[in-house]
Amino acid sequence: MDKSDAANQNAKSMSIIITKGTLDWAYPPMILSTTAAAMGLNVTMFFTFYGLQLLKKKLDLSITPLGNSAMEMPMAGMHMQMPNMLAMLPGATAGATAMMKNMLKKKGVASIEELREIAVESDVRLIGCQMTMDLFELKRDDLLDDIEIGGAATYIETATKSDINLFI
Repeated sequence: MDKSDAANQNAKSMSIIITKGTLDWAYPPMILSTTAAAMGLNVTMFFTFYGLQLLKKKLDLSITPLGNSAMEMPMAGMHMQMPNMLAMLPGATAGATAMMKNMLKKKGVASIEELREIAVESDVRLIGCQMTMDLFELKRDDLLDDIEIGGAATYIETATKSDINLFI
């Protein structure tokens, strides 16, 4: 065993379960995982249920303001909250998604595609849930090439050895 293997074995580790597949819910696990990897942690991400959408080769993520009472967007020099009555109107999801993507771009925040690429380059272990693939009839070819496929036991085996476990 060389020095880098020994350092890897002694490194702190973090596992994250990702269950949501919208644009706003994609950022927390991607930013936390890539930051942890940059800090030398061994990171595993387990994508299940709607979170599996984040491993698709082609992403078309949106954000919904409906029922998201914490969603405030900076507009006209203040922070505006969209009332649920407006959020349910046709086009509200598309409008909120466009606003969020524009704000992310203006602030220089990396895209989810870029963060996924950084995760792969940083040796973050990405696991797609086999049961979810079966449930939603997703094929292996629908997902990124640089991932593993596994089930709950695969994740639990990792989580029991991790220093940090997050559910997002």
